[in-house]
Parts: sequence; C-alpha cells; structure tokens
Amino acid sequence: MPCALNVENLSIRFSGRDGDIAVVDDVSFRLEAGESLVIAGESGSGKSMVCQALLGIVPKAAKVSGTRIDWNGRDLLATTGEAWRAVRGAEIAMIFQDPTAALNPLITVEHQITDAIRAHRKCTKDEARARTIEVLGMAGFPELEHRMKSYPSELSGGLRQRVAIALALSCAPSLIIADEATTNLDVSIQAQIVTLLRRLKDQLGLALIFVTHDLGLAAEIGGKLMVMYAGHAVEQGPVLDVLADPCHPYTHGLLRSAPTLKSSRTNPLQPIPGQAPKPGSIGKGSPFRSRCPVVVGGVCAATRAGWTSAGEDHQVACHRFALDGREGVR
Repeated sequence: MPCALNVENLSIRFSGRDGDIAVVDDVSFRLEAGESLVIAGESGSGKSMVCQALLGIVPKAAKVSGTRIDWNGRDLLATTGEAWRAVRGAEIAMIFQDPTAALNPLITVEHQITDAIRAHRKCTKDEARARTIEVLGMAGFPELEHRMKSYPSELSGGLRQRVAIALALSCAPSLIIADEATTNLDVSIQAQIVTLLRRLKDQLGLALIFVTHDLGLAAEIGGKLMVMYAGHAVEQGPVLDVLADPCHPYTHGLLRSAPTLKSSRTNPLQPIPGQAPKPGSIGKGSPFRSRCPVVVGGVCAATRAGWTSAGEDHQVACHRFALDGREGVR
C-alpha cells in the first residue's frame, strides 16, 4: 500500500485541575511514499506523542483532536477498537527507543517475529519462518539460523535494535516510525542503524518518520525536518535547508548547543538559557518567549506566530522573523 499521510491540526490534551493541558498543540505535516520526516526537539517537546497518535497508542487519559489524520483515505482520528489492528504493524510500524522493553524477554527472536507475522497474515508456520529469516537478513542480523533462536537478553543492544527493526519490517508496512531508535546505542552502532534505516527506506520505498533530539542525526537521515518546542511545531522544511539557514531562535539555540569539531574550552557550547515551560503554562503567546534572546515585547506574550515563508517549502513560526527577517533572529 502506498503511503500518503496528512496530519492536520493535531492536538493532544490531558485533563488537569485548571482544565485541559496541551502537550501537542495544532501540529500539521504531510508525508508521501518514499519520503522521510525528522521530528526534532528537546525531551518533552511532544515528538513521541505525535507518533503515538498515529498508531492510537496514546495514554487512555489523553484527548486527541484535530481536523484530520488522513492515512491513505482513512481518518485515523475516527479509528477505534479492532479497526486499529489493520493499521498497527501491517501498515504503520514503530521502532521504539528501548528494544529491551519493546521485546518480550521470555520469547526467542524467531517466535517474536513469526507470531507478529501470523497475527496479521494468513500463512503457515514455514511461510512465517521464511519471512522472519528474510526480514532479519534485511536488518543485518548475523548468524541467522543460530542466533534467531536466542532470547533478547542474550543479544547486545545493537542486535536487539536490529531485531526490533526486523519486527517492524515483518508485515511489510508502508510507514515506519523510529522513535529515538538510536538513543541507547554507542556512536558507531548508532551510525550503522541510521545507515540501515536509510537503505531500507530507499530499497523498499518506505516512508520514514525519525524522532530525535540530535540535529546531527537529522542531517544523516535527510528529507524533511520539523522542529518542535513545548508541543508546538516552530520550523519546518528540507533538513539541509533548515540546518544551513535556521530561521527560528529555538533552532538556532539547538545548533549552538550541539558539539562540533570546533568545540573547545575557548569555543564552548552555548546552552539555551532557562527551562522549557511546564505544560499548561504557555497561554496564548509564543511558547519560546521566556527563553528567546530576540523576543518581541508584548507581541510574543499575547499571540502565537503564524507560519511565515523562509524559502521553498521552508516555514517558520516566529514574530521576530516575520518583522525583521533572518537578521532579526541572529
């Protein structure tokens, strides 16, 4: 099935003593077959909640709303109960951050994947096993015949993540969501997993949503980039365009705070001052205003910025940029 995902005005709220608290507020994006979207931002920015809404696995207390989440003509906002079984795994699959928690410690690698295949497909045990061998091979899992009989605890973190990738591929979905899938891996294994995901996306024509707080990884994945802060999308565009020419003060802050080859004692990192606001405390203004070095007086406190074009397919939600352009946010 080809991928066509169109998310319009997605919001996720939880009930609090003072009313509903938004953890994701009015987020929109589109993804076509073969494309990749990187969602980047600090912890707590709402990245994972957006992805969970696409699979209907948000916490029970969450209230998901929006204009529409269109998935190949089906509105996922209206999907309930058993109807999700046709989507999860079979059409949209997720690779979670911690493969140790995502995999059942009591079941071998082989049976974890064959069970998933047979839950979605009508096939024999032999056919499911053949598909298991196929997807483990795609994921670069070594010594298949021997190690597929292992339990997750007998594998390294990198191999467990390869099993999780194979599990995501097992039912041939058209969209894979990688939610911080490289966070718990060392740098060399991290690079291997990113290369693997890119190769699989290109070979199989998959769409990929890659969630990260690391803008260096965003550049490696390529495609589109959506920067989120405190539940809001603040900048969107082609990854390399946004990283080469960031137009929101928050995106600037993320890049300045990331280590580079030039980082040293004399050229230290520049952390973003302050802390992200607590959910429910933002009000009607800009979510970044309390930490922004170029805040626009009462305007940023009173209203939320709309989208302003910063180039072809590059948009930024910033009052300062709308008033003064690029020079105003630097």
